[in-house]
Parts: sequence; C-alpha cells; structure tokens
Amino acid sequence: MTDDARIAGVILAGGLGRRMGGVDKGLRALRGRPMVQWVLERFLPQVDELLINANQHLDEYSKFGYPVIPDRVAGFAGPLAGLHAALSATSLPLVATVPCDSPFLPTDLVARLKRSLLEQRADLATARTLAQTHPVFCLCRRAVLPGLSGFLVAGGRKVDQWHATLAAVEVRFDDEVEAFGNVNTPEELSRLEL
Repeated sequence: MTDDARIAGVILAGGLGRRMGGVDKGLRALRGRPMVQWVLERFLPQVDELLINANQHLDEYSKFGYPVIPDRVAGFAGPLAGLHAALSATSLPLVATVPCDSPFLPTDLVARLKRSLLEQRADLATARTLAQTHPVFCLCRRAVLPGLSGFLVAGGRKVDQWHATLAAVEVRFDDEVEAFGNVNTPEELSRLEL
C-alpha cells in the first residue's frame, strides 16, 4: 500500500455505556471474550495502524497491546470526539472508525469504504444498509481535522450535522446487514450468547 493510502483504524470505546447500565461496553464479555477483542480481530487486518479511543479503564484497554487515546474534548462528547482524537494522534492520511459494540463488523468494510472515497474524491465515506446509515463506520481523510476541531469547539456533537459539511459518500452494504448489529443493552448481549 502506498504511503498516501495508508489507514489508521480506531475502535471507538469512549462512551459511558448508559444503556448497558453504565458498564464499559467494550470490556463486557461476549462468549467468554471482551467485545472489543471481537472487533479488534475483524478490524486489525484491514488497517495499517490500530488505535483504541477510550476515556475509562485505560489500563484494561492497553492490555490489548495497541495505543489507547482518550478524547481531547472534555465531557464524553461522543464519537466525533473519538475521531478527533485519532486524527490528532496519527500521521497517516486516512482514518477509519468502528464502534466497540459491533463484534461481527464486515471484514471488507475498509476496502469498500476506501474504494468509494478514492473513486469519488470524497472527504469521508460511511456505511449504509438498506434505509439505515451507520455514520460511526466511516473512513475519512486526515485533512478534515481542522474543520472537525472547529465544529467541536463550537459545541457541535451531532455526527450527521458534521458530515453535511463535507464531501461525503455513503457506501451500500445491503449484502451485509447483520454485520452492523451492535450491542447496546444487557438483553442484546444475552441474545448473542445463545
């Protein structure tokens, strides 16, 4: 892969896990392994560098052997703060994000996002299945960092509002709808244990 197409991947694990009862979702066990480990194993082969964005349990996340980067924006500001931290931490030209609670994410996610990003000369590519967008499954150029910094400083938090400021493209994954399932509640986690 040429240097101008190298990709840093970041697993977003910086939330509070409110719907999971305040428990860090990435560290919850699924079939005997932390959920973030499932994500890591599917995501790692797709990127050149891996980062984990976390704001709690940094020591636990560091045991996976990859750099752990907390948000640079205070107050658990959401997935955009995690992307901002990754864009600030890497020198690679492209950054891909995935959430820590989607253990069965597509193994061809990054390749398909990258193809569309480059073909359409977009700033950002996100996944879509049927009528559902998946904005935290994205690939963007590191060059969007100044604009994202400004958006966050101005109090912006909504992913779709920021995406609307960019040359963005949605990439269809209608053939992999189930791969984008995420685990938000103890009940959803229990169903996957079956």
